[in-house]
Formats: sequence, C-alpha cells, structure tokens
Amino acid sequence: MSVPLPPSRRLPRSLYLHIPFCRRRCFYCDFPVVPLGDGADGTRSPSIARYLDLLHRDLAAAPAGPPLSTVYIGGGTPSLLSVPQLQALLAAVRRRWGLAPAAEVTLEMDPGSFDADRLRGVLAAGVNRVSLGGQSFDDGVLAGLGRCHRRADLLQACRWLRQARAQGRLHSWSLDLIVNLPGQSADLWETTLAAALAEQPPHLSIYDLIVEPGTVFARAEARGQLDCPDEDAAADRLVHTHHRLAAAGYGHYEISSWALPGHGARHNRTYWTGAGWWACGLGATAGAGAERLARPRTREAYALWLQQRAGDQGGDGPPWPAPPVDDLLLVGLRCREGVPLRWLAGASGLTPGALQADLEAALAGWRRQGLVAWDGGRLRLLPPEGFCLSNAVLRDLLAWWQGRRGADAPGRPSPAGCR
Repeated sequence: MSVPLPPSRRLPRSLYLHIPFCRRRCFYCDFPVVPLGDGADGTRSPSIARYLDLLHRDLAAAPAGPPLSTVYIGGGTPSLLSVPQLQALLAAVRRRWGLAPAAEVTLEMDPGSFDADRLRGVLAAGVNRVSLGGQSFDDGVLAGLGRCHRRADLLQACRWLRQARAQGRLHSWSLDLIVNLPGQSADLWETTLAAALAEQPPHLSIYDLIVEPGTVFARAEARGQLDCPDEDAAADRLVHTHHRLAAAGYGHYEISSWALPGHGARHNRTYWTGAGWWACGLGATAGAGAERLARPRTREAYALWLQQRAGDQGGDGPPWPAPPVDDLLLVGLRCREGVPLRWLAGASGLTPGALQADLEAALAGWRRQGLVAWDGGRLRLLPPEGFCLSNAVLRDLLAWWQGRRGADAPGRPSPAGCR
C-alpha cells in the first residue's frame, strides 16, 4: 500500500535508488555497502538478485507522483548490475512515476566494473549521464585507497565515455576525484588534475577527504599513521584547484562540483535547493515529507522494515515548503548562488530585517575577510576561499541559530567536500 503525502506538499520529481554492492570497501568509505569480492557481478550474484527483489517491493509501494525529472542510481557500485537487471529497475521506475521528457538518468560506474558492451547496454536502457568513480590516476594512490581499479582501467573507461558522448549516445558524464589524501603531494595533485583535464569530462566532482568514524582511515589516524596535509596546505590545494579548473572553462558551481556550461548535475541540485525527492533502497534517505526518512543500513533490517513500512517516504506530519533553517544553511550554502534570505526568513519565523541584522552580526568577521556576501537578496559563500573555509563559517551560523532558538539543536554532519 502506498503512503499518502499531505495534499499541500509539492510532490517530488526526483528519485534516488541505492545499490549497496561493491567488490570491496574502500578505506575511506562509510556508506551502507556490501562487499562481495573482486569477482562480483550481477549476472551471477544471488545476493544482488535477492536485494533487487526487495528494492522492487520498495518501488512498487511508493506513493504515486508526477513524472520524474531526475533519477540517480548510486551505491555502492551500481555498474555491477547486469543490463537486464538495470532495464528491469528503470522499467519499474517508469511504471511507478514515468519519466519527464529529457529527464536526467544518472548511473554511478566504477572503472574495471564494466566494458564497452555493458556501457552500450546501460545507455540503451535509458541512462544518459554517468558518474565515474575514478578518485585518482596514480596506481600507488589507488592501492592506498583500497580501490579495485588501476590507472589503465580508468583511462579506458574515460575513453569509452568520451566516445559515447561524441556519438550522441551519452548526454554527459562526471569524473570523481579525491584531494588531500594521505601522502598526496601538491605536485602529485597537479599531475592528477592534468590527467583529468586531458580526458575532457564535462563535469568534475572533487571531494576533500573526510576521515569518517569506523573506516580503515579512521583506525590508521587513531594510530598516528595517516599522513594527510595540514589545513593550510589542504586549503591552498583547493584554491589552486579552483583556479586551475576555471582556466580550463569549468564553473565552480558547488563546493565539490565543477562543470562545463550546460553540464551541472541536475539531480544533485534537488538536494542543494531544498526540493523534495523520493528514495528507495538500503540506507537511502528520502526527503519527500515533513522529515527526512532514512531506511535501515543492513539487508536484514531493510527486509524487516519493508514488511512493516514498504513505500514510506516520510510523508506523515505537516508539509514543509522549505527545509529547516539549519538544513538551508548546511545544504544551500554549498551552491555558488547561496540561499535566498526570504527562505531563511520564512523558515526561521523572523522578519527579513531582523534576520539580516542577526546575520550581519554573526558573519561580520567573515564578511571583512571576503568569504561571504549578500547578493540580490541571497547569502553566499564566495569561492574559492569561502568554499574552502565553509565549515568554519557554518559553525558560526549554526551557533547563531541554536542561540536564536534558545535551546541546543541536535548535531548534524559537516558538509562533505571542503574543510
């Protein structure tokens, strides 16, 4: 049975699907994933087949809504799915909601997990954007991250994607990299950037390493064995990246995202601009209702949850036309255009004048340093330095908001992508 949403809530037009399977867990990863071994593949994995049965149940029970403008299939390593498995998944999405004309359908793919034939089948199934998890072009770095692929795999994958786009079979693709890794010198990072630009990806996602609790890297850090750049060196590297990519024609439109004109990630903007989204799958978080709803992170707990709450997208409770103030700040300030003050005023219950006076006081030091600005009724972080020091600015903003409410607010994770 579908779970109804409040009638006054604008129904989402975006969907996230989680495929949790990987060949191995990377040393920095704390995502809900299930390692299956280096030979894993959807064509011969009973674990993947059983999980997809659960995911189809989740999809079939989801609330009805308008045709989707964006679909993002993430993981994990979704490119481990066979082409028929992916076709069946997208067919279920079309049955449940349909796809709007020119909908963006993104699939995360890892080098070494697919070949030219599988890519051809993936694109024929309806995927029109690929997010390629490269992380580095250096074999030593890749081994140090616990990655399965090597430089040669990444170069071949980039060639296939570039050819598919040139032939009109693929609209766009993105390359993921990680900066400020253990032992990664400034020269090695520059070599990585040069190699990435040589592959001509229309979009680059570059993530500043965050050492998450419970990971291999966290254990190494606790033993004093993780040699990461200090904060000043890390910030310098991010500023260099901004200018290097700007010179190559890439717009820095979000803390971790650079794109050529017309190639920004439409699905990710759903999260950054406060729009709602459906989500299905183990560990997936939906933002369709009054509160964000996270599904369980293990297969056993997810299967039990589906017996009791299949289709739940967090639709109970009053509708919210915009996220809470702390979410608006944490998420909205990731984008180059920032957050409209009218959104903050509406979510906070303050008048625009009182809100701006409060923010002026809270951000006075950052404004003097040229890291934040008011532009056209918006509060913005100014790249590159504002993006690079975003967490420090956000700490002050969240402290202001907690003080304004007169009570301690629950802690929220720091935004990924920049220190």
